[in-house]
Amino acid sequence: MPSDTRTVFAGSIPQLYDRHLVPLIFEPYAADIAARAAARKPSRVLEIAAGTGAVTRELSRALPPGASIVATDLNQPMIDHAASVGTERPVEWRQADAMELPFDDGSFDLVVCQFGAMFFPDKATAFAEARRVLRPGGAFLFNVWDRIEDNEFADVVTHAVATLFPGDPPRFLARLPHGYHDKARIASDLARGGFEAEPEIATVTARSRAATAGVPAIAYCEGTPLRNEIEARDASRLTEATDAATREIAKRFGAGPVDGRIQAHVVEIARSRG
Repeated sequence: MPSDTRTVFAGSIPQLYDRHLVPLIFEPYAADIAARAAARKPSRVLEIAAGTGAVTRELSRALPPGASIVATDLNQPMIDHAASVGTERPVEWRQADAMELPFDDGSFDLVVCQFGAMFFPDKATAFAEARRVLRPGGAFLFNVWDRIEDNEFADVVTHAVATLFPGDPPRFLARLPHGYHDKARIASDLARGGFEAEPEIATVTARSRAATAGVPAIAYCEGTPLRNEIEARDASRLTEATDAATREIAKRFGAGPVDGRIQAHVVEIARSRG
């Protein structure tokens, strides 16, 4: 994956991401995906695009005793932060590119990925790599965000920031995190990656809650690569962008505790038909 403003999670982003964005939108889905993983009773699990370890921590609590976890991410600062937070069982942390996994064929019986597939520059290649490292009978379990209109805080933030840069609006959230939601395209990419079975795709709606309107504004504007896009246009306007997002969220959801809809697709597919 290229290291550009679309995908770089460095500087203060990992800390802000973990402090604000993880409880805001990732924790409900981390618990969901860990429960689905545990139901399969895997013995060796690979997590790709682990980020700051939201799913890794849930997996460490939910998986059967004796199950091993290897957690990877393209961005070393994210892995470093995740490792510093820690987990309830030993985890092997490794920097790795999902496009070229450094593991032997058939090394794992479950590959898990939370909200990472959207960032893969070639989805079929990444899916082929996931399939390659799966043992016969293994499965690939991942989730992706639904369209931005069904994820209310992200949608409001995107429109608020766009008002500051009308000639060149930062579209990171719509383009990447919320840009891979078409179920037919997901199924097609999995087939091109070598999966022969039909994927099971469930649409899961949850709630995103925060103590104030400022929390989601900071989370999205300063804790994701949207920050890089804002600063690339005018580094002096990051605070202004965060303030604009805060005002718009407060206008729609109130200035006190805020509550918005989030929605994602959860995909499960066996390595082979059998």
